[in-house]
Amino acid sequence: MDDGGIQEEPPSARFLTPTRSGGSRWVDGSEVDSSESAGWSLGDERSAGTTSGDGGAAASSGAPASRVSSGTFRRRLGKKPRRVDSLDVEAMNVRGAHGHSSKELSMLSTIAMAFQTLGVVYGDMGTSPLYVFSDVFSKVPIKSEVEILGALSLVMYTIALVPFAKYVFIVLKANDNGEGGTFALYSLICRYAKVSLLPNQQRVDEDISSFRLKLPTPELERAMFVKDCLEKKPLFKNTLLFLVLMGTSMVIGDGILTPSMSVMSAVSGLQGQVPGFDTDAVVIVSIIVLVLLFSVQRFGTGKVGFMFAPILGLWFINLGSIGIYNIVKYDMSVVRAFNPMYIYLFFKTNGLKAWSSLGGCVLCITGAEAMFADLGHFSVKSIQVAFTAVVFPCLLIAYMGQAAFLMKNPLAVERIFYDSVPGVLFWPVFVIATLAAMIASQAMISATFSCIKQAMALGCFPRIKIIHTSKKIMGQIYIPVMNWFLMVMCIIIVATFRSTNDIANAYGIAEVGVMMVSTVLVTLVMLLIWQTNLVLVLCFPILFGAVEFVYLTAVLSKIQEGGWLPLAFSSLFLCIMYTWNYGSVLKYQSEMRGKISLDFILDLGATLGTVRVPGIGLVYNELVQGIPSIFGQLLVTLPAMHSTIVFVCIKYVPVPYVPLEERFLFRRVGQKDYHMFRCVARYGYKDVRKEDHGFFEQLLVESLEKFLRREAQELALEANTMEAERDDISVVSEVPQSPACEGDLQTPLLSDQRSGDDNGVDTRDGSAPVLPSSSMSAEEDPALEYELEALREAIASGFTYLLAHGDVRARKESFFTKKFIINYFYAFLRRNCRAGTATLKVPHSNIMRVGMTYMV
Repeated sequence: MDDGGIQEEPPSARFLTPTRSGGSRWVDGSEVDSSESAGWSLGDERSAGTTSGDGGAAASSGAPASRVSSGTFRRRLGKKPRRVDSLDVEAMNVRGAHGHSSKELSMLSTIAMAFQTLGVVYGDMGTSPLYVFSDVFSKVPIKSEVEILGALSLVMYTIALVPFAKYVFIVLKANDNGEGGTFALYSLICRYAKVSLLPNQQRVDEDISSFRLKLPTPELERAMFVKDCLEKKPLFKNTLLFLVLMGTSMVIGDGILTPSMSVMSAVSGLQGQVPGFDTDAVVIVSIIVLVLLFSVQRFGTGKVGFMFAPILGLWFINLGSIGIYNIVKYDMSVVRAFNPMYIYLFFKTNGLKAWSSLGGCVLCITGAEAMFADLGHFSVKSIQVAFTAVVFPCLLIAYMGQAAFLMKNPLAVERIFYDSVPGVLFWPVFVIATLAAMIASQAMISATFSCIKQAMALGCFPRIKIIHTSKKIMGQIYIPVMNWFLMVMCIIIVATFRSTNDIANAYGIAEVGVMMVSTVLVTLVMLLIWQTNLVLVLCFPILFGAVEFVYLTAVLSKIQEGGWLPLAFSSLFLCIMYTWNYGSVLKYQSEMRGKISLDFILDLGATLGTVRVPGIGLVYNELVQGIPSIFGQLLVTLPAMHSTIVFVCIKYVPVPYVPLEERFLFRRVGQKDYHMFRCVARYGYKDVRKEDHGFFEQLLVESLEKFLRREAQELALEANTMEAERDDISVVSEVPQSPACEGDLQTPLLSDQRSGDDNGVDTRDGSAPVLPSSSMSAEEDPALEYELEALREAIASGFTYLLAHGDVRARKESFFTKKFIINYFYAFLRRNCRAGTATLKVPHSNIMRVGMTYMV
């Protein structure tokens, strides 16, 4: 078995077990539902579960008779072909083909990508010099150089501590296969511990190539304790989900304030420069720019994306050059701000006012979370290079230049940025500043769209329309409903507050909240996944959490001055997301309770108690195991049933992307003459589902045909293997157990066995041989030929999508709160969300719906 493999144990075993490479892996066997065929496992499967039931110890340390029996079983297990649960036929050759971060970029490519990050990642942080000092000194009047140097020192060390030390060197490493953001951290934790509230996890999901887990060898006892706490206590699961949803809702709230703040700050530079350009003119021009900005979103960022990096690159050059000019011309002694003693003097001199000014100081790191959230479009090294070589020094020089200007012109604090610009450069700088503000707004709008899509994929947001604006870049999306909602909210904010200082009071709360959520999640990653010393783990939340908490207390003090606004927006989206997840989990549990037993289906016979007509019926449901209750309703309601039935489950797994060749899992339901199958279509939370129904149907039937051929081939070899073992079983039972047999029980039975050459035989040490990938000829198996012919006849007759028009209602004995949430709020969201088949663009003539009521 390869080092990255995950070992599989019998269903009852669940513990840590060592690998041959000296590492350790979490072992979680999933229970096979009784309503589906158990594949072609040996009859000893039940006894195998008993053998390893006591923590796996009985498998290796029982009585001599038990050891002989166990050794016999292991020998048979090693020879036995894999159970054909899945249709990952081509996937057996693609392990690791989709690793995001596995490719090492050349130095030139890294530099080119670092340049591109300027236009996407650093727009918000890069435009902060427009308004930071004006907001800080609106709380603390300048009485001496102590205020200027103290505020400058605060800004410099805030940038050095949070974006530079925390994000560049620590948080960026906590990525999920190259993806960043709150949901990426949550999905990473979900892979190592079963903390998802939706109970649709399957053991076979761990065989996706991007699902590879790699637990550290030291600190395993601590990791196991954290894992057990997360899995066994619902309070921890709900708290973790609440933190993730809160962080996501704050990002959305930030997406509402960033365009308003950035655009209005840039436009306000015309005040004092153009005669008669008053506050009303600033508001009107800002609204026009915002309407223009949101109106072009439907064309996609790809149309103008090539302009972003050069404009932001020019913007950072302007910041650095103007800062150097001001330092040299006005006061070079501002370099004294590198001494943190001025921070102490700043607080000692101004007391409570200095603490209140922290709400303005935090504006210098708005957009720091984008370094992690936008990681999926770039590499870790490119973001680190861009910040270290360009963004960090340019921002420090820009703030030092403004401080030097204030040393000689303390009354110019309200328009500090534009007043510090040399007169001949005002109009070029104004144009670049306006464009940079729009780009910063564009980055936050795109981040909001991305957060909504990820929340939908993980079952935490109602289905709404998503338009993919690029055929080449999967991440470029446009959500019309959210776009117009953001535009209306931004216009209302600009028209209501009418001042950047008032908007700044509301700005920053959401950013600090997201930072604190990421601190908690990264700490959990350190405890559960990373090979980190406990002292270092504790230093991370103590140091950065303390700094962020101080800033949070400062910005919360401005709630009455406008800070309530992002909290209101965040609370709204938090309620929507938590209610949708809560209702979805209850609905899934109701479907699990209402499953139809396989015995009932078998009693009906191959005709299912009705007439079977040619065609393929795709029964959509959310169950990954069992026969859904909608099927019973279909049997009662419809006068006939299709000759081939496929129970289709669209499922999102906690990985960014699922390769197309690993997308489908198949299993037969019932006996062969029933022609019933289960298909689980798996998607990552960043996968794009924009294929039409024709492509989906073609992919499904091709996969089903390969499954049938593979099944026939496996069964034929299984029969030969069983016959050969019958002849020598008495000899094998007396052979002492060898170390090789000891490891055979740990050999994965599913997709850890990958074909290593053209003959399909895996030559890896310790693995059982893998079957040749060539399919069995239909002429050699009449049963296979009959089934393939029946499938072709069904395909020729067409597909019908059998859906449930479900109504979710709370039970009568439920509490009033639950009835209100489910019967009114969740029901409202379900009525107004998008139908699942709309994604595949299924014609209405191919859809049949039956009414269902789920009592939760």
